[in-house]
Amino acid sequence: MRYLYILLGTFSLVMGIIGIFLPVLPTTPLLLLTAFCYYRGSERMYNWLMSHPRLGTYIRNLREHRVIPRKVKAYILTLLWASLLFCAYILHPIWLKCLMIAIAIGVTWHILSYKSE
Repeated sequence: MRYLYILLGTFSLVMGIIGIFLPVLPTTPLLLLTAFCYYRGSERMYNWLMSHPRLGTYIRNLREHRVIPRKVKAYILTLLWASLLFCAYILHPIWLKCLMIAIAIGVTWHILSYKSE
């Protein structure tokens, strides 16, 4: 079971890092899943993740204080709206366009619900 947690944690870490650059993938839940899996599977990997200069700080701020830095919020929302508006522009059925806009509004609402630092 331990190796399964490590494998799942590593997969979610890779997907979370990709999600930093692709707004379609949810970075925050994937990094939290990574922390959970590493906590269950490997103390050494968990400690590495939590002491990582970028990812560890991000996870700790979110988990302990429910805070997303303003720069990160701006980056997330800019990429989110740019990609979803582009998708809505190229899609033909109106219901898909509406779905893309609804997703963008929902994710924006969720991100803005966190405190900023």
